[in-house]
Amino acid sequence: MAALKTSSSRWLASSPVRRPIVLRTLTTTSSHRVDAEAGTPSAAAESQSVPPSGAKAPLDPRVLDPNIVTLPSMERKLRRAGIALPGSRRRRAVLKSAPHVPLEKMPYQCFQEARKVLLADREEKLEQIEAQRGKILRLLEQDPSVSGGELAKKTRLHSMRRYLEKLKVQADVNDPAVKKRFEDGEGDMNKPVYRFLADRKWHEYPRKIVMQRITQMNVVPDVLPHIDPIYEVNVAFGRRRIPPGDIVDSRISASPATLSIQPFDAGERLATIAVVDPDVPNVETDNFGSRCHYLATNVPLSPATGKVSLGRLSAETQVVLPWMPPFSQKGLQYQRLAVVVFEQRDGAPTDLERMRLSSPRDGLTMRQLMARFLLKPVGINMFRTVWDEGTEGVMRKAEIEGWDIEFQRKKIEPLPKKRRNLAKYR
Repeated sequence: MAALKTSSSRWLASSPVRRPIVLRTLTTTSSHRVDAEAGTPSAAAESQSVPPSGAKAPLDPRVLDPNIVTLPSMERKLRRAGIALPGSRRRRAVLKSAPHVPLEKMPYQCFQEARKVLLADREEKLEQIEAQRGKILRLLEQDPSVSGGELAKKTRLHSMRRYLEKLKVQADVNDPAVKKRFEDGEGDMNKPVYRFLADRKWHEYPRKIVMQRITQMNVVPDVLPHIDPIYEVNVAFGRRRIPPGDIVDSRISASPATLSIQPFDAGERLATIAVVDPDVPNVETDNFGSRCHYLATNVPLSPATGKVSLGRLSAETQVVLPWMPPFSQKGLQYQRLAVVVFEQRDGAPTDLERMRLSSPRDGLTMRQLMARFLLKPVGINMFRTVWDEGTEGVMRKAEIEGWDIEFQRKKIEPLPKKRRNLAKYR
């Protein structure tokens, strides 16, 4: 009896105890992050409108704040909506978590002491700027015979103005507010300090990539004998920006490209833009020639307005050769398309009719164009095209011949074997 009692007590102790079931709603951290980035309280949104089960509520990109977005999915939504994201993701995460305090009121003693040093240096540079302006005004009023002639006066004025621009840059280049505006993409490119920062950033990496591409793919010397780019040139088709040397689908490049040309010196100037293909096969001569896919002249450029849509330039006063879709025929390797920006001499306009008469589409080389119209190459970029599934349709639509031709390499027959004269080896 005692044994039975012990076994029953053990069975009762090992049996599971039923507990009441508590139901709770499950939430994810991503939804809270999305609500925080959108700037709307999640609790209020859930109480006002609850989407049906299994359905996702659409997010309007206009509601998102691009200054604090950190999720890659939200970044893609903003990019599709055409909204630029300022700075890096890390910087936006810091702005999202930190309170919006102006730089002048940051509660860091070391930072404020450093700002005092920078402000004192800026005041000193402003005094030097005023003194340099006074020297330039006095030199302008001076008789050229006193300063060694007209040429010596112009040379001295040029050097003094360059030194004045250098002082303007040194006065603001270390200002934290200036650096912040430049990183956010809000800098005024008409001011020397922002042009200096943009030029320095371009020389750090993007310019090296462009020079590497045009050197590796022999754009220099096939298109130009030499070039030292001083303008930043970026190529885009629609909203897609093309990296230097990238292969572009023929259906995308069927429409004219949009160029972003950034000069780093002050003033407005006129430029000539050319898109040339140096890999055109010539069956008769068994060689390669060149073809100009686009040519326009008298295009105004300035540091603040450097975006040029090739399809919107005036056909009466600027376009010499309209846009021809880049293509590569079947059986050929990739075709190189070089985008070259030339600076016109002394900023003078070019005779459009003369350029049209002397610039045929087939056979035109950049060396001929530079020699005839005294052009100086100042910017370059490139992309490539290959025969793809859309090339035939693009060529037919543009009425380009050769879509039904396939190139094949000639098979080189080996030379007949010579029989050895065995008698001389005896």
